[in-house]
Amino acid sequence: MRESMGMGVAFVGGLDPTNVDGRMEASLDAMFGIAVDHEKGIDIHLHESGPSGAAAIRYMLDTVERTPSLKGRLTLSHAFALANLSPADLDATAERMAASGVTVASTIPIGRSMMPLARLREKGVRLMSGTDSVIDMWSPFGSGDMLDKANLYAQLYSGSDEFGLSRALAIATGDVLPLNDAGERAWPRPGDAADLVLADASCSAEAVARKSKRAAVFHGGRLVFGALA
Repeated sequence: MRESMGMGVAFVGGLDPTNVDGRMEASLDAMFGIAVDHEKGIDIHLHESGPSGAAAIRYMLDTVERTPSLKGRLTLSHAFALANLSPADLDATAERMAASGVTVASTIPIGRSMMPLARLREKGVRLMSGTDSVIDMWSPFGSGDMLDKANLYAQLYSGSDEFGLSRALAIATGDVLPLNDAGERAWPRPGDAADLVLADASCSAEAVARKSKRAAVFHGGRLVFGALA
């Protein structure tokens, strides 16, 4: 893993330090040590949903809080243990996560592992979504489409009015939205990166609700997919 960091990899990863490695503290210390030594980010896929998962989250927060260089560099993917915390414990943990710049990356699961994503956002935790499967061994439902995730987030957490639908788009865009909560333009502004997707929709809410067809993708101001009519 250290060799990979030296080759330019941006994140050091980890996986279930208790269930997989059997030594939670040693596993996490090794992961954080590599991140600090190479000034890289961390993305740990933490599926442990019980006490071991909660203990791992607390240990990681302790580590970030005493290591200033790690602030804003930790991503918890899945983090199912958050779904099983008491409301008081969740709020306290979320406040620590927000203060330390911790991001939660979620597939937005439904069922018994439904995540408290709305509460995390209320507490200031940065959220993002992704897909853990694109028709593979994990699930038959993966599409790789982030508007699918925004649509699911809206159905579970945001409601079906225009405001809620438009806010749900943030889960798919890294919190970049065309309008802020007051309806004022927030994006694009001069100097913003010219990375964008054009959708066949009249507004953000329609794009989320209808999972509108994507017409074109621009990266760095260059058309990389689709075409302009």
